[in-house]
Order: sequence, then structure tokens, then C-alpha cells
Amino acid sequence: MAGHSQFKNIMYRKGAQDAKRAKVFTKLIRELTVAARASALPENNPRLKAAIVAARVANMSKDTMERAIRRGAGGEDDANYEEVRYEGYGPGGVAIIVEALTDNRNRTASEIRMAFSKWGGNLGETNSVAFMFERKGMIRYVREAAGNEAMFEAALEAGADDVASDSNGHEIVTAPEDFAQVRDALDGRFGAPKEARLAWRPLNSISVDEGSAESLLKLLDALEDNDDVQNVSANFEIADDLMTRLTA
Repeated sequence: MAGHSQFKNIMYRKGAQDAKRAKVFTKLIRELTVAARASALPENNPRLKAAIVAARVANMSKDTMERAIRRGAGGEDDANYEEVRYEGYGPGGVAIIVEALTDNRNRTASEIRMAFSKWGGNLGETNSVAFMFERKGMIRYVREAAGNEAMFEAALEAGADDVASDSNGHEIVTAPEDFAQVRDALDGRFGAPKEARLAWRPLNSISVDEGSAESLLKLLDALEDNDDVQNVSANFEIADDLMTRLTA
């Protein structure tokens, strides 16, 4: 599978970030609220269903989820959140896409620009790097959820485009229009995934050396630590031993 090393890089970073989850509820509540504006019924709202899956994985209480959904569905949310996408280049020429939900575009743009500048990147114009990515559904399971063959067969039978499995877990890739049906089919067979969302998947990965890797990871961490940022996608590839050392 193209981008297999990229998958492992993501898994290493996810593992390193699991310990610092102070802001994760803020982001999830915001996503639940915004998603619920379209419909409070997850069976009719794939975005809301994906947000509920993410909230459950993060061990958010049912009451907290329901309050956020009611607030969005009932128009009770005071903040007027907008979806904004930022694009640019990080150290080593790595292309980066940042997806945000913000109630103040000027503040968020300033903070994103500052992060890029501080860690050796450059914020570009919209669509300046999007051509290097494709929009895909991404579903992640822990290694113990299923054997490689069982996950591969179930995912393809459900309509997935591709499956990658290694010692860190399973990643299933789908077309955007098939995302909901594949996620639901796998959920029914293997239980809730660790992560399920629409994402920007790089068409090709750039190999990053030690000289650029540390600054790149600090930039990605700074972006993901921003309250307004929901997702960060990048087309980097870092050697396993270097990634392990830098995220230890």
C-alpha cells in the first residue's frame, strides 16, 4: 500500500499524543455541536456519527455528548463556528493541510501563521498544497481488533479501497462516499474503531532527515495543540528508529 510508512509515522505520533489529551474534549465537543446542526440523528448524519465514534474512543460521557448535540441541533450554541482550511509547507518541504473550526478567523489565521513561522515553515494560499493529497475516509483499529487477513477481507467486502496492517494496527482507506458504510460494517464485526474520519491522504510522501524531523514534529504538535484545529495532514515519512527517538 502506498504510504505504508506514512501510516506508521502517524501511529507513532498518535501514540505519543495519547498522553496529552487535555484539549481533546474541547475539540470533540465543538465537532459534535457543529455536526449536529445538519441533523441530530446520527443515522442520517455521517459526520455526526463519526464525531460520536471519536468521542466514545476518548471516553467522553454520554451526557456530555448529548448536551453538545442538543446545543448544535437546537441552535443554542452562541459561537458561530466556521470551517477553515490552511495550507503550507513545513521543514524539509513537507506539505501540510490544517483543518479548523473557529469563531474568529483572524485569531486562528494569526496563530497558525505564527506556528509555521516559529518552526521553519511557510503558510501558503488555499489550494497551494491540496493537489498533493486526496480526500479519503480513514478508519483505524488497534492491532488486537482482528487478524490481518480477517480485517483485509472484511474491509474489502464492505467496500474499502485499501487496507494496511502492521504491528501498530490496521488502517482502512475508503472513498469518501463509501466511508459511512465501511465504518458501520467494520463496527458491526470488530467493534468501534480507534479513529474514523474523512482525511487528506498524501499521494506521495517526502522522506525527512534528522535535520528537519525535529522541527517538523514540533510544528505539527503546535498546530494540533491549537484549540481551533481539528485535523492536521502532512506528507512526511520519517525512519522508524528516528521517529521512535523523537517521540519518546
